[in-house]
Amino acid sequence: MAAELANYYDDPLGYVLDMFPWGAGELAGSEGPDKWQTKVLQEIGREVRHRRFDGHTAVAPIRLTRASGHDIGKSTLAAWLVNWIKDTREDSQGTVTANTFTQLETKTWAAVRRWAKLAPTAKSWDIGTAAMRHKARPESWFVACQSSNEENSEAFAGQHAKTSTSYYVFDEGSAIPDAIYDVAEGGLTDGEPMIFVFGNPTRNSGRFYEINFGSRRHRWNYGSIDSRDSKISNKQTIAEWIQDYGEDSDFVRVRVRGLAPQQDESQFIGKDLVAGAQLRTVTPLDDEPLVAGFDVSGGGAAWHVLRFRRGLSAVPGVFVPSPIRIPGSAIDRPALIGRLAQILRDERPSHKVAMMFADSAFGSPIVERLHTLGFDNIQEVNFGGRSPDIHQENQRAYMWNAMKEWLARGSIDPNDIKLEIDLTSPGFHMNKSNKLVLESKLEMQKRGAPSPDDGDALALTFAAPVALQSSSSDDERGHDRFGGKGWMR
Repeated sequence: MAAELANYYDDPLGYVLDMFPWGAGELAGSEGPDKWQTKVLQEIGREVRHRRFDGHTAVAPIRLTRASGHDIGKSTLAAWLVNWIKDTREDSQGTVTANTFTQLETKTWAAVRRWAKLAPTAKSWDIGTAAMRHKARPESWFVACQSSNEENSEAFAGQHAKTSTSYYVFDEGSAIPDAIYDVAEGGLTDGEPMIFVFGNPTRNSGRFYEINFGSRRHRWNYGSIDSRDSKISNKQTIAEWIQDYGEDSDFVRVRVRGLAPQQDESQFIGKDLVAGAQLRTVTPLDDEPLVAGFDVSGGGAAWHVLRFRRGLSAVPGVFVPSPIRIPGSAIDRPALIGRLAQILRDERPSHKVAMMFADSAFGSPIVERLHTLGFDNIQEVNFGGRSPDIHQENQRAYMWNAMKEWLARGSIDPNDIKLEIDLTSPGFHMNKSNKLVLESKLEMQKRGAPSPDDGDALALTFAAPVALQSSSSDDERGHDRFGGKGWMR
């Protein structure tokens, strides 16, 4: 048995498929994991292989979180992960918690116990109502459930497994106090540590929001699961919810789409505008210019983001190139300038950039260099500069206001969750002069909201009017002036 289990050390999907009696007994009629569960198990396996833990030298924690709608099998996946770790890692130590004691006792821990009893390793474990301990080494090889009450946070401390895996599983993580997350981080410092967090995104603040949609998500393997993509969800009930509340209502966003509820009344761009632009299909006119917006990263968690818009369409496809996102620290300036030059020189009608507007805060040296190389279709924009319209405090507010007005008629990619989050994240207020002031990135960071890099990049395409382009002959399509296929290969 030990030799067989060793084969699944970096293969949680294989463990789940082979260790449980699919199609028989309790599992009669069940064929195995759902598609979304399969994908998560495969991703965890890849992360294990990437770290190559040698049994002594500590590796970076595996941090995986999923925000989701209701009834997709989150507790079941949590149970599989607990049993995979405890069966494949000698002297592993784990803690399982949930938002309430009732959820923990009747769903999450109940699922852990149920699947443990179905596995062929069941006889090696004492499976109790509050913990499971290996019969050979009960003091060093165990997993226990703990209440997530904030006053119980110390119960999550002191968990270490220097030669094995210390792990945490949080179910319904949106309502688990931040203090519990903070203490759990202390158990991720040695060995091969892991933490898995699942839940419905019922709040637009707090740690669960931050790791799935906000400032901490760059540290996590994150994603959203739509209940409609699960084979076990009640499709009829979901259809009734959508009919009663609307596709982009907070009710449906949280309980079906796995997205956080929208911002409060201080939100500048409302959910209705974004949802309308996502559902709208617009075909640009032939002479409408392709405009690019380049939000330049200053490093850290921010990204270099380049987005494109042609008239009323910002949807990637035949008329609009796909956005480009580069980690702020992943490329040096010469390479970045070279890539931008390649884009700016592309002469194909469908890819010819009439004007690229770049944020001057960190982009000024890049724009200067491209000007010296002979490119006149790039221009820097000072976000803090004077607004062309007296009703906005600065250039950034002007651009976002223009983008907001455009969203009422324009079209954006309905599958671009990052852009959706960015557009609906900034707040606003009116100053003493009754001018629009958009919430700054620093202010957003303080409240745990993500840096709106994609939102700013699209807003930059509204920095100034761009002249209509002259038509080109059809034989130019698909080739640049250097004889290649261009930068969008």
